[in-house]
Amino acid sequence: MRNLFCLTAGLASLFLVSCSQSAFVPTASPNPWSDDYHHVSAMEDYRQWGTYNVHDPSCRKIGDYYYMYSTDAIYRENRKQAEEKGVPLGYIQMRRSKDLVHWEFLGWVFPEIPREAVEWVHAHAGGQGATNIWAPYIVPYKDRYRLYFSVSAFGRKTSYIGLAESASPEGPWKQMGCVVRTDETTAMNAIDPSVVVDPANGKWWLHYGSFFGGLYCLELNPSTGLPLVEGDKGHLIARRANYRKDNLEAPEIIYHPELKQYYLFTSYDPLMTTYNVRVGRSDKAEGPFTDFFGKQLKDTTNNFPILTAPYRFDNHPGWAGTAHCSVFTTDDGRFFMAHQGRLSPHNLMMDLHVRQVFFTDDGWPVVSPERYAGTQPRRFRAADLVGEWEVIRVQEPLYERRLEAGQILWGEGELKEEEWNRSRKLQFAKGGELANGAGSWAFVEDKQGLTLTLDGEPIDNLIVFAGHDWENEQETVLFTGLDARGRSVWGKRVK
Repeated sequence: MRNLFCLTAGLASLFLVSCSQSAFVPTASPNPWSDDYHHVSAMEDYRQWGTYNVHDPSCRKIGDYYYMYSTDAIYRENRKQAEEKGVPLGYIQMRRSKDLVHWEFLGWVFPEIPREAVEWVHAHAGGQGATNIWAPYIVPYKDRYRLYFSVSAFGRKTSYIGLAESASPEGPWKQMGCVVRTDETTAMNAIDPSVVVDPANGKWWLHYGSFFGGLYCLELNPSTGLPLVEGDKGHLIARRANYRKDNLEAPEIIYHPELKQYYLFTSYDPLMTTYNVRVGRSDKAEGPFTDFFGKQLKDTTNNFPILTAPYRFDNHPGWAGTAHCSVFTTDDGRFFMAHQGRLSPHNLMMDLHVRQVFFTDDGWPVVSPERYAGTQPRRFRAADLVGEWEVIRVQEPLYERRLEAGQILWGEGELKEEEWNRSRKLQFAKGGELANGAGSWAFVEDKQGLTLTLDGEPIDNLIVFAGHDWENEQETVLFTGLDARGRSVWGKRVK
């Protein structure tokens, strides 16, 4: 009888706790690492560059680790100092992580820039260029790994995409030859490779290119990783109208098996300032790709959605250069995006940004407003959203910069005031109102979805999830989604 009483009392206690459970509030949680890394920026500090000096990353889960390869771009690079201390700059940086938060810097992939690439670039660029390796891309093939890479001369179409293979993601690597090479006589520029395999027929497709002529798609021979037809440079898949001025580069192609769609992520505008990510989709790996409004990416209109752009939440100097992304999956099927972020105001330090990727009800990818810090998933109730929020409406840059080869000129490396996407404070009140007549909100608990009516404009299908607030060092509620104009809408609860 006593045991029955205890069980009944215990159940009653649990019922009372459940019914009286207080609403979620943001909880303090320190950031896993500092954004400013000037204190470890000397050449001999390279072992501490786990999340630092990351530019043009390519990431993939291989075995127990996520491996990341990236352009060897370094804040305060000093080649003389590096040579004196035996630091081999220029040859693709390599990292690994078990949790996507803490990264171990493994060193450099190659012992030198491949000779054939150097000879091609020097012969067609007046002896200039070929001083480092750009934009590597990793892809598995049977029991081996293929690493595609670019060697180029800045501001020219003189470029070379090569291929190396290894039995291990950590090397050593064997050079397998040239995939594509271009010069001033070609329409395209052989940089920024990305590869996708069609699961239906096993065909391999390389996507590559830049502001010179646009982005191209080339079929590869799966058994070699080289072009199926020797000398083929592929067909056009994306471009901008004024391609010599308006930058377009960094294609990243992925396949979503449940949606049965290929997504082509691209980067717009200057890499140090207003760099931003756009995306198109297709039911074929080789395209054609269309945007949010059904327009083809190879037309000359600017395309949407826009997923990332320079942004600033309160209590932080802000991030520029938030593009050139890698998109990849975890073992449990979640999607993530990795890209560089340049710490403002000077935009010279390059930090790794890893963001969770979600897909809207109509099949468009959107990204978290905050970097991933290992926050565990959880479900929320409407009461958990009541409080103070910061909301950002991501917009394309409107300021007209003077550019050369799609990049900023010297002395214009800081963002103008009108180029920032700044946060706005909103109070989510009980009953579904936004304070001060700003609008209304409604939360659908079963799908963890949010609808806002903000300044008279309805914004539907916002995705609510748990995440880390880096600016305030706390765990909180986040949301992301797209408005009717194909621009990202981000929010985080701050109080």
